[in-house]
Amino acid sequence: MLVRLTRPALSLAAATALVGALLALGAPDRAEAAVPDTIALTVTNNSGRADPVYLYDIGTQLSTGQQGWADANGTFHAWPAGGNPPTPAPDAAIPGPAAGQSKTIRIPKFSGRIYFSYGQKLVFKLTTGGLVQPAVQNPSDPNRDILFNWSEYTLNDGGLWLNSTQVDMFSVPYAVGVRRADGGVNTTGHLKPGGYNGVFDALRGQAGGWGGLIQTRSDGTVLRALSPGHGLESGALPASVMDDYVNRVWTKYATSTLTVTPFGDQPGTKFYGRVSGGVMNFTDGSGAVVTSFQKPDADSVFGCHKLLDAPNDAVRGPISRTLCAGFNRSTLLTNADQPDNNPAGFYQDGVTNHYARFIHGQMADGKAYAFAFDDVGNQESLVHDGGPQEAYLTLDPLS
Repeated sequence: MLVRLTRPALSLAAATALVGALLALGAPDRAEAAVPDTIALTVTNNSGRADPVYLYDIGTQLSTGQQGWADANGTFHAWPAGGNPPTPAPDAAIPGPAAGQSKTIRIPKFSGRIYFSYGQKLVFKLTTGGLVQPAVQNPSDPNRDILFNWSEYTLNDGGLWLNSTQVDMFSVPYAVGVRRADGGVNTTGHLKPGGYNGVFDALRGQAGGWGGLIQTRSDGTVLRALSPGHGLESGALPASVMDDYVNRVWTKYATSTLTVTPFGDQPGTKFYGRVSGGVMNFTDGSGAVVTSFQKPDADSVFGCHKLLDAPNDAVRGPISRTLCAGFNRSTLLTNADQPDNNPAGFYQDGVTNHYARFIHGQMADGKAYAFAFDDVGNQESLVHDGGPQEAYLTLDPLS
């Protein structure tokens, strides 16, 4: 239900179009909506850092399709026209809370991101196609040496969806929360004590280039770990990093059947995968082929795109989501019925998404958005409520 951008340099427009379609499926009748035009977001700075914090609320109005930003009062401002080469965006920074303090702002109804940076403001630019967001997998990105992170959210008449995401990178830790209509609070995203350094230590200790995902500043400050998809782009991980596992999956299902039941509320809807001629064909209950997949490479697996593209439909998209989760969690060889929703069996193969493995292993509740479809089986770090009273973003210690 969220904007899930796996390439942050891209415009928000395409992702928002998909979000709008998804939300429309489950949104209540407008007359029944009780969500106000803005809700409070309280940001608490428990980081222990003395650096100034800057907040940004950037997104797209689902009602108009306009891209822009919101100020501290929740007022939406559309971006001006951009240029080629990109032109500087207006300064959308909101001063954040000092260490040990909290600050409450208002967030309006749109889908987008809440960025926060330590020490200095982020650099945003505008092209003729929209906003250019930080893309620190590019060593020349102006935000490369800034300590920052972001949360993704959608607020509309159906309620609030707010997540803690590591789809693009693992960086300064934070947790999200929502106060429900009944007064209770749901939270997720907190790391275990020592979990922040624990992720980096685990990556450094994992053979095969995984430590190369870590980016540091010239002063030695650890800034982030890039997602493995970005690690492929930078050359930190070899293109063949998932080949052995993918080849074993293709071999297994040349002589056996992979059963995919993609909808938890529709147990009778099943698709059956078999590899023939190097292609995995999926059939429905009548035996008709409904979609086919070429053998995916590591980039397709880590990004859940390209050869594992997931359109917003009722067949290929849901099957692809399931395959993506199975490849990243390495459950396709141990369970021929997918999705496998038992975390005890995730990441047990020697060839797996170790980045996702280490992040989930250090989360206090085990939940994370470590790859694009980590919500398969409800493993995502997401809070949602149909009548949100207040949202929360807690900046945690870097330890």
